[in-house]
Amino acid sequence: MSKFDKQDYFKNRELSWLEFNERVLEEAREPENPLLERANFLGITQSNVDEFFMVRVASLNKMYSVNIETTDASGMTPKEQIDKINEKEQEMVIRRYTTYNRSIIPQLEKNNIKLITASETTEEQYKFIHRYFNDELYPVLTPLADDSSRPFPFISNNSLNIAVRLHETDNKKNRRFATVRIPDVFTRIIRLPYEENSFILLEDIIKEFIGTLFIGYKVSDAATYRVIRDMDLDVAEEDTSDLLREVQKQLKKREHGGVMRLEIESSMHNRLKSRLIETLDVDKKAVYEINGPIDLTFLKKLPGLIEGHPELRYSKFKPFVDPALANNKNFFTQIRKKDFFMHHPYDSFSSVVNFIGQAATDPNVLAIKMTLYRVSGKSPIINYLGLAAQHGKQVTVLVEVKARFDEENNVRWAKQLEKMGCHVIYGLVGLKTHCKIALVIRHDDDGIRRYIHLGTGNYNDVTANFYTDMGIITADGDIGIDASNLFNMLSGYSEPPYFHKLHISPKRIRSFIDKKIDNEIMAAKAGHKAVIKMKMNSLSDQKIIEHLYEASAAGVKIQLIIRGICCLKTDIPGVSDNIEVHSIVGRFLEHSRIYYFYNEGNEDVYLSSADMMTRNLNRRVELLFPALDDKIKHKIISIFGTMWDDNMKTRILQGDIFTHLDRRGHTRLDVQEYFVTEAEQKNQLLLDRQRAEKRNASTFIPMTHHDDSPRLPGSDKEE
Repeated sequence: MSKFDKQDYFKNRELSWLEFNERVLEEAREPENPLLERANFLGITQSNVDEFFMVRVASLNKMYSVNIETTDASGMTPKEQIDKINEKEQEMVIRRYTTYNRSIIPQLEKNNIKLITASETTEEQYKFIHRYFNDELYPVLTPLADDSSRPFPFISNNSLNIAVRLHETDNKKNRRFATVRIPDVFTRIIRLPYEENSFILLEDIIKEFIGTLFIGYKVSDAATYRVIRDMDLDVAEEDTSDLLREVQKQLKKREHGGVMRLEIESSMHNRLKSRLIETLDVDKKAVYEINGPIDLTFLKKLPGLIEGHPELRYSKFKPFVDPALANNKNFFTQIRKKDFFMHHPYDSFSSVVNFIGQAATDPNVLAIKMTLYRVSGKSPIINYLGLAAQHGKQVTVLVEVKARFDEENNVRWAKQLEKMGCHVIYGLVGLKTHCKIALVIRHDDDGIRRYIHLGTGNYNDVTANFYTDMGIITADGDIGIDASNLFNMLSGYSEPPYFHKLHISPKRIRSFIDKKIDNEIMAAKAGHKAVIKMKMNSLSDQKIIEHLYEASAAGVKIQLIIRGICCLKTDIPGVSDNIEVHSIVGRFLEHSRIYYFYNEGNEDVYLSSADMMTRNLNRRVELLFPALDDKIKHKIISIFGTMWDDNMKTRILQGDIFTHLDRRGHTRLDVQEYFVTEAEQKNQLLLDRQRAEKRNASTFIPMTHHDDSPRLPGSDKEE
């Protein structure tokens, strides 16, 4: 037993996640952020917590339902965790709606952006919503009675509904109950006429005229409610032959999961509230009374509907494209010369898309192999893979149909790829394939060569614009062999005894990281400089945390940048004195993973698809890959250093609480803003250089005798 495994040394995973979501909420409350971006952040906190309840709270409820009382690393049982989560989330709901009611809505109104109720409409606008209800909504709405002959209907996950209490017009004593689902075939935010940027929510229109649905009855109360259900996919994987069918079956069943959370309008009558709680069989601690519109995710769509107001948004910027990877260049010629590093979204993801695009039509390309975890709804990469198959290339695609909440999208893409002639595989039994790798096999003049893209993020051209990720494109021979072996492992019966330069989970990334930590411990004990730097989304694996504690106790200096969950605690005397933890939340979702080890001055740098979480290390196929090129290695070290110096978006972990950095006396540094500016400067330098080259090319040079021919600037230099 380790001396670093005491319960007091660990933060509960779920409570740590809720505190991360609180840091996102702080961005919604930050006056320096543009107003419409603050509204978007508030919407993100809602969608985050919805998914958290659908998956994490659902998982805890399953454990509790079968009487599991074992504790997590922090010493909490499933039931204790569920209660603490609801207690913390009740506080967060109050903070979210205080932000909405007292900050976001008043600030929008100051900018003549209005989100109003039916009672606040003008006479002409009221006529409009009345017509809209009668012409559009009334034919679609279905009132559902709740009585002895017509039992309470099934309420699907995340749907908005209106609970109704009513009575016969001439008999007030005979109370009835009904529910009306708000149809999701309509947009929730309705633009109002006669006034720019004036909106109303769909449920407010329905509530205003809901009496029309109950002829002969009078509605006394109508209030919105929503349930969040267990939406975790539970796929039995005895083999992968019928995995697609099993996933499709589970997608249909998932809608009927148990209720994890009930949200009701705070104005709801007690009789309605009691009826819903009893009928839906929900724990009273999981009932949330909402002071405002239920489900704030609509705020993510609101900025896109607002006309004008560029001052209320983040300024747009153009990501940098390395001129060597411009679309008019032969990528393969360029990649043979050197490795390319990309830091998205500051470096354009189009280079990755075009790498696959060129491979699809290059006559010398023989095969493309690729893993897809999440892709966009209109993915150009999918189209290029289909095009490659049509050009007679062998295309093998691993589509992870168990990617959470992308299952339906990925099942659709899997079928589409098969129709286009690609060979689609679904990975290994019991493991999600989370690694991000593309392998292109090409017949060059000097023989077969492999070209590889390795990334920390998904092949999603949309999210690449607002997730920070890193990638390397290389033609390194050893990495190419490793990539081939990896795909053989995923598609067939192959268990390579070792990999040259890639490190693969399950298990091998853990053993490699352990070995690197041990090396730093040995160096520290020998009195040498020993440093570990890691950047990741989450740190929750107990054994890795214990190992970092051991390294800290031995004198290794450890710097961690962790966006989300952090179960490690700082400032424990003799245990974590040498560990510092920063967390950055800002305009972009920090998604890249960096693992650095000083290694007696060699400074080893690795990027990875994996966080230091048990699921990533034990139950997923993940990749950890080295930065081999010295320029790239030092670039990544420099990026980490700039992130560490951020003093605008950084919170520092003190014990188990993240607090804002004291900026007094420090020059302002918002690291994401810094990299945006750097991308803009590189674009400007490139533009200036291209203009200069164009001017030089158009300069008239008179013909002279060949011996006296003028030399052009720079012509004495090697290309």
